[in-house]
Amino acid sequence: MQNSFSKFISLISEKDKEIIFATDACKRLFCQLFDRGDLYVGDLPQEDKSFISGIKVTNCHKYCLNKILILCTLFTTLVEHLLSTKEDMSLLISRFQEFLEMDDVRYYVMSSVRDNIYRVMGRNKKAVIPVYQNNVYTLLSTINVPSHGSKITHFLVKQPEEWKVAKLKEHKRAFEQMWLLFLKFKLPSSMYKKILVVLHESIMPQMSDPTLLIDFLSAAYDIGGAISLLALNGLFILIHKHNLDYPDFYKKLYSLLDPSIFHVKYRARFFHLVNIFLSSTHLPAYLVAAFVKRFARLSLTAPPTALLILLSFICNLIRRHPSCRVFIHRPSAAEEPCDDPYVMEEEDPAQCHALESSLWEIKTLQKHYHPDVAKAAMKINEPLTEQEDNISEMLELSTFELMERELKAERKTIPLEFDTATELLKSPREMLGVHFSLE
Repeated sequence: MQNSFSKFISLISEKDKEIIFATDACKRLFCQLFDRGDLYVGDLPQEDKSFISGIKVTNCHKYCLNKILILCTLFTTLVEHLLSTKEDMSLLISRFQEFLEMDDVRYYVMSSVRDNIYRVMGRNKKAVIPVYQNNVYTLLSTINVPSHGSKITHFLVKQPEEWKVAKLKEHKRAFEQMWLLFLKFKLPSSMYKKILVVLHESIMPQMSDPTLLIDFLSAAYDIGGAISLLALNGLFILIHKHNLDYPDFYKKLYSLLDPSIFHVKYRARFFHLVNIFLSSTHLPAYLVAAFVKRFARLSLTAPPTALLILLSFICNLIRRHPSCRVFIHRPSAAEEPCDDPYVMEEEDPAQCHALESSLWEIKTLQKHYHPDVAKAAMKINEPLTEQEDNISEMLELSTFELMERELKAERKTIPLEFDTATELLKSPREMLGVHFSLE
């Protein structure tokens, strides 16, 4: 039996394509031994219970103990081959995923991955290793910790209940340590996006303390662009669901508002998230006013598709915060021309003097060349209804769709009196056709 297991180990160390078959063979081997009771010989003496309960450490039973240690070595060997630094192992990882359904396999794999990351990334002085880090992410994304401790019952080898692998908190701790160590090092920019998109759904709920992600999210925000916005989404969840104190959140969000947001491919997601961030009716008036005014100023150079979103969004913010109606009903703004006190270049919403300004930009858009934009800008001339506008329908609206919608719109028939021209300059009712001809 020992020689057979050594053969399995040699297969794994030499031929990557046979990893799954060797693992399955090991599974069958140890399950059979444990089912027959060959590896369980009673309780340990008191002095040995801290190591492995249920296996007697004596000279005649060292063989049984060696099998457990070899099993742990198997996971380390598997992880080393799956996390290659030179070759994409996504196919093998997908085939190995079925074994991660076993709770003890998953636990030891998480521990082995953590040790492997520390060793490989430390050896490369924290430099970006795209192939290796992609393999790590692929493997990590297949690992899911059960939501309840009662579900941890599926083991490759049977063990007593007091075994730490049978405890949910140990699984969450291993999961948390594994992810935090991976996120500690610099990642390829494309991987930041992959992780941040699934962070709030697949990673945070399985961690014991999600607020430990604050360093990663802060570093991701500093990268800029879409990554900054996705990082703010993670921070927002930590603030509202895990009581994280992060006073600069809205200041960072405010600094992301510039003309480029209308021309990036993640525009729809940007406005969807900003709508969520500003959904609370308990935000201070100066803060909401700063966002309203900045959106209004940006609207002067925005394309029609973005303007339809902006105008509805501004109206919704004013509906949620009646104190911002001063933007619309400021008598002094219409009486005489004056300088706008709003400071567009100010990065702090509290210092931009937005509440002292007015929405003259929206008044300007009432003369916009596109009829839909002009119509939407006219809403501020009438009392706003309590019902908010649904901006979700406009988030994905493209210029082509906007033109198609305009072309397919029904037009009122306007009666006209005219003669259909049959030839150039030959209309009998036109003076040009009477006095001139083409010869």
